[in-house]
Amino acid sequence: MTTDATVKGDIRDPSLAEEGVRRIEWAAREMPVIRSIRDRFAKDKLLQGVRLAGCLHITTETANLAIALRDGGADLVMCASNPLSTQDDVAAALAVEYGIPTYAIKGEDDDTYYKHLGQALDHKPQMTMDDGADLVATIHQSRTELLDEIVGGTEETTTGVIRLKAMAKDGALKYPIIAVNEANTKHLFDNRYGTGQSTLDGITRATNILWAGKNVVVVGYGWCGRGVAMRARGIGAKVIVIEVDPLPALEAVMDGFQVMPMLEASAIGDIFISVTGDIHAIDGHHMEAMKDGAIIANSGHFNVELNLEALKAMAESSRQVRPFVEEFRMGDGRRLFLLGEGRLINLAAAEGHPASVMDMSFANQALCIEHLVNTAQSLEPDVYDVPKDIDAEIAKMKLAAVGVEIDELTEEQRKYLSSWDVGT
Repeated sequence: MTTDATVKGDIRDPSLAEEGVRRIEWAAREMPVIRSIRDRFAKDKLLQGVRLAGCLHITTETANLAIALRDGGADLVMCASNPLSTQDDVAAALAVEYGIPTYAIKGEDDDTYYKHLGQALDHKPQMTMDDGADLVATIHQSRTELLDEIVGGTEETTTGVIRLKAMAKDGALKYPIIAVNEANTKHLFDNRYGTGQSTLDGITRATNILWAGKNVVVVGYGWCGRGVAMRARGIGAKVIVIEVDPLPALEAVMDGFQVMPMLEASAIGDIFISVTGDIHAIDGHHMEAMKDGAIIANSGHFNVELNLEALKAMAESSRQVRPFVEEFRMGDGRRLFLLGEGRLINLAAAEGHPASVMDMSFANQALCIEHLVNTAQSLEPDVYDVPKDIDAEIAKMKLAAVGVEIDELTEEQRKYLSSWDVGT
């Protein structure tokens, strides 16, 4: 933890800043849409003076978003949205080199995590950016004095959108929030391709396992689950999908995966990966049925997806056997291996999503913040989808950035699609 009074924020080590800058610049190579937005923001200064608090994973990609917002004139502070997701060199670079107060230390305990949220909120933001809705929940639960000045916010991920929609339904949500996760240019790419690749990357780095031939149980077949299942099959694993919703379960069957109840899969699986956004998707009775050597990981936002209390209660002993790998030994001699404390394994043990997909996700964040500057005062407290024109513009910008051209409808085709009287 830094004790340097000149550094704004709370980071592990200011001397890591130079390394963080190099890595942020490397990620920027794969983020041409954010670069374009940053250039325009720097010119127009449409966010001038807007106080903004961002509670996101402090990664190289997030840093490029933060720099774009800063260059647009935003008065920005950042904190981590997960205790294990911070890249300490990036936090140092933001605080030391880019002048963005940052409160984030990889491996911080829960008390420090919530202290950092509080310190970010001491900035008295007018807008919030969240990933998991912890910042918004804290405001509504214990920092309600801030609500008078907050005009709007954004939410990055599925879990947060679920929480916010529950708040809106209960009438508890006090300001409008745009659900960035619901944009097609976010969840179809970030959730599917980003989560798929980075989850397997994190598990591989933590364990050095061979995936080929392994029975991999993917719990949840939303866009994240689709990505994980697709990538696991791609490197030779035998994939089993667990679902509670008949429609994605049927999709998984048609996609060629085995689908079965979790308890049945528990006795078969070698590696279990939870991506549901719900509590205790992998529960105690599932762990009791697992075979010796089973590996348990979570790539959903919160570690509540795994019943960690039940795992600890049934284990006779535990020990750390590798970084991010904890062995739990059962009374019958079985060993279960928990990865990354049950937190997001792709960020705990690896670097999170590749920059190329986060380019689109964070383009949505940046443009939705800009949109809220212009519209928030006219919006009622609720959860809103990303405007379709923003979603479409980001797709166009990404295609242009990678050098791909597409056709346009002819006038004849446009007329046909808008008519009803022309048949066979």
